[in-house]
Amino acid sequence: MSANPRIVVGVDGSPASEQALRWAVGYAKAVGGTISAIAAWEYPAFYGWAGQGVPTVETLNPEELAGRTLAETVTRVVGSDPAVPITEGVMPGHAATALLEAAKGAALLVVGSRGLGGFSGVLLGSVSRHLTEHAPCPVVVVREGQAPA
Repeated sequence: MSANPRIVVGVDGSPASEQALRWAVGYAKAVGGTISAIAAWEYPAFYGWAGQGVPTVETLNPEELAGRTLAETVTRVVGSDPAVPITEGVMPGHAATALLEAAKGAALLVVGSRGLGGFSGVLLGSVSRHLTEHAPCPVVVVREGQAPA
């Protein structure tokens, strides 16, 4: 492991991603690491459909929304003075693809067990499952309610 290991954390604003960030910060403190908090965004499938009441790119900017969610989540979890260096990045594309790209050269990738989408009863979401199978580094999957507060 390098002297200052880079730890990538997927953040989507879900309770599980908050737990993942909290866990990653504790780990980074222990090993002298840095955090790269990453949020991914893509245009929703309904963009391009015509119809009343459908948001447009001008009224709903997914990149802006992802950045705002990321910043708010980091502040909520670690406060305004984190104990470790944290950089925030917003990447286009599907969450799994963006996090795989961000994890290149990282010492560790940390994600929540499931994000905001999908089925609430599932223990492991599609993104976290994909990452455990394809990541270029070790992956920690944190279940909501399992990491210390």
